[in-house]
Amino acid sequence: MNTFLENSLFFGAIISLLGYELGLILKKKFKMAILNPLLIGVIAVIAVLVLFDIDYDTYNKGGQYISYLLTPATVCLAVPLYEQLTLLKNNWKAVLAGILSGSLTSLVGVFVLAKLFHFSHEQYVTMLPKSITTAIGMGVSEELGGIVTITVAVIIITGILGNVTADFIFRIFHIKDPIAKGLALGTSAHAIGTAKAMEIGPVEGAMSSLSIAVAGLFTVIGASIFADFM
Repeated sequence: MNTFLENSLFFGAIISLLGYELGLILKKKFKMAILNPLLIGVIAVIAVLVLFDIDYDTYNKGGQYISYLLTPATVCLAVPLYEQLTLLKNNWKAVLAGILSGSLTSLVGVFVLAKLFHFSHEQYVTMLPKSITTAIGMGVSEELGGIVTITVAVIIITGILGNVTADFIFRIFHIKDPIAKGLALGTSAHAIGTAKAMEIGPVEGAMSSLSIAVAGLFTVIGASIFADFM
């Protein structure tokens, strides 16, 4: 069985998609935020790899085909933004202020925690791009001398947490404005947060889509500055 799985060209892609589909089914059935399809997919893939004693490189031979879709999928997020272009023009100052403050909060938060837990410089810069999309975060981490594989894991965890806790956070802080919700999700939880924003509504999805690109740009600039602080 192991030999068959290891020699299958699309093994990684297939178990990834099946794990995600399992998550969708569970989320639809139980209506619980913790049953995030991506989280369930990650757990399912890890379980299969451990159960059949398959190493990551073997899985990634097929799993990488899904990664190829990451960049075009991110570009496609411009579509809902275009549909809400008038709304963006009328609120561009608030939008830029929101994204900038969110990006700075992320960088300052990493810096404070790195100081508190005595991180090394390598560990510190690994965490800096935690709130931006993987396509940008990997490049930032590599350029600053971080551990790229850990950066990817941290970005995914950040996105899942943002997706899962969004509704709770909005209720606690009485955030009802659709623009504010979209900016918060896109700036703090990148593409995974944007998926949640699109579930909430078209305005939220459009603002979150914008936040991914702009927050990514702010973080690229900000991370290079913050990297010198430790």
